[in-house]
Amino acid sequence: MCIRDRYQRRVRGPRATTMANPLKIGATFPDYQVATTKGDFSLHSFFNGEVDGHPGEWTVLFTHPADFTPVCTTELGMCHRLAPTFAGMDCKLIGISCDPVESHRKWSLDVLANAGLDGDELAFPIIADDRTIVSEMGMIDPEEKNAQGVPMPARALVILRGSTVKLTILYPATTGRNFDEVLRVLTSLQLTANCQLATPVNWTYGNRVVCTPPLTQEKIDERGYQNLTVVELPSGKPYLRTIDCPEPGQNAP
Repeated sequence: MCIRDRYQRRVRGPRATTMANPLKIGATFPDYQVATTKGDFSLHSFFNGEVDGHPGEWTVLFTHPADFTPVCTTELGMCHRLAPTFAGMDCKLIGISCDPVESHRKWSLDVLANAGLDGDELAFPIIADDRTIVSEMGMIDPEEKNAQGVPMPARALVILRGSTVKLTILYPATTGRNFDEVLRVLTSLQLTANCQLATPVNWTYGNRVVCTPPLTQEKIDERGYQNLTVVELPSGKPYLRTIDCPEPGQNAP
């Protein structure tokens, strides 16, 4: 059986050539049936914490152009190191690379060796994709091409809560991701979820946070938020209100 036949047998999902912005905030990520280095399952079962060994309400999904590529090798090593940190935040990791599962397993040995780590498998699954998922989801970098002149998959990073997209960052194939930033934005997402709070420019752990307009004084008092400040502005409008950072955002994970 040829490699493409094996992909088509295992990677099943929406077959439309285009989707209406499937990575927009609030969208439901399509439920592909996937083959991975940790077994076969549906993406929604993984996102919802229903796959054995991969609990968590939150997911960080990241894509790679291909196996045995230099920037991706450094990124996966960092993800392996950080997997326990993400798990402590009720978050699991999953990657996509456009090669078969057996290739992923061999590549994993290089990843671990380059990172100076022991073991023979990564702490998270890598999905085998024949470019079906990355193409249908719009994760292609038209300016970066491989040796055959084919546009390469971009470095998409998606944070989901359940199967719902909460954040998307799409990097060109030539730019590696900063996982300190990924941890920061995940902290922000979790800190502000359903709380009518927001994190301002350059926010980092422990900094004051912003009260959004729906957050009333009554709710501020009920929740025990501390040291409310209303910034005086030329407009006279009291819309820029800040409080001390609540405990979940006080410290780096």
